[in-house]
Order: sequence, then structure tokens, then C-alpha cells
Amino acid sequence: MTSSSSAAEARPLPLRHRVRQAVNLVNGSTLSGLAVARLGSARLAPCPDGLLAATGYQLPVPAAPAFTLGNVIITRRPSLDVHSALFRHEARHATQYAWCGGLLMLPLYFAAAGASWLLSGNFGAWNPFERAANLTDGGYTPHPLRRPTRAPRPPAPASAPTPPAHPSLQHRPHHASLSALWSRHPRQHRLFC
Repeated sequence: MTSSSSAAEARPLPLRHRVRQAVNLVNGSTLSGLAVARLGSARLAPCPDGLLAATGYQLPVPAAPAFTLGNVIITRRPSLDVHSALFRHEARHATQYAWCGGLLMLPLYFAAAGASWLLSGNFGAWNPFERAANLTDGGYTPHPLRRPTRAPRPPAPASAPTPPAHPSLQHRPHHASLSALWSRHPRQHRLFC
């Protein structure tokens, strides 16, 4: 973490950040973040907005440069600049944990990542959680949607030539008017007689 966080710690926490901090503590996501940071031998440091940075994370999963659990931003980097785009991106994820009920966000996130991969071939590009946290701030690049593909159609079977129409049908117009048909057979078409 870089300097200037001590100045940020001195000012009072805005209500929205206090609420996020309390909700993530109650829903267990921040406690899970602290446990994962400890398992990964990360160093904890306070950050602005009621967040914690866990730097120097040593476990191989996940492969992302940083990830968030509750109010804990976990990264393999030796430090986390609180003014960086990555910090802002991960802070938005902390808010998403509060809105999604804590760890309930994880299955929602993974389902959205799977849908994004099916749509674009990229786990983050169409993931609504990543899009709401700003894709480029998190190091993601936008990907277009895949074009729908169809299975190749089998070749049409060789068909015999169409036989000519019956001679009596060849001389009739294709769209004979009703009045012409009515006049040819008036007795057959009378409805109320």
C-alpha cells in the first residue's frame, strides 16, 4: 500500500462505506477474506473507505492479479496503490458483496463468468459484475459477442425432376377470381337457396 492512506484513515468514514463495512462483516465475506489472506501468507494493511489490502498473497489460485472477498482486497503484488484503477475496481467488488448478501455473490459471479465465456470467449468481458466494476480498471479488455454458429446443413438429396402438371391444370390461371369461379358453377355455390 502506498502512503497517503494514513491521511485517509484520519477522516471519518462516509456512511455508505460504514454500511458496506458492517454488512460485509455480518454476512461473513470479510471474515472469509481475512481467512484466505492468512492462508496465502498475505500482509494486511488498512486502506481508505474501510477496505483492507492483503498484499504478497502466495497461493496459486485464483490466477487474477487481485481479487476481493468482502472488504479485503487480496493481491500478489508487494503493494497496492490506493489511487490506482485496480484499487477502484476491487472496491466496487466489495460493494457488490454487500449487495449480493456476501458469499452468495460467488456462485452468481461464477455463473455470470460462464455466461460471459459462452457469449464472448472471455470470462470477464460480458460478466455483469466485472462490467459494473469497470472492465478496464480491472485489466479486462472488451470482447465482442460471438457470432451465432449453425451446424452445417447436410447436402440436399438429389431429387428427380418435377413431372409436368396435368394438362387440364396447365391452361388455368393460377389466381382465378372468385367471381369467375362463381359464374362457372352458380348452383354449386349458392349458400342460402
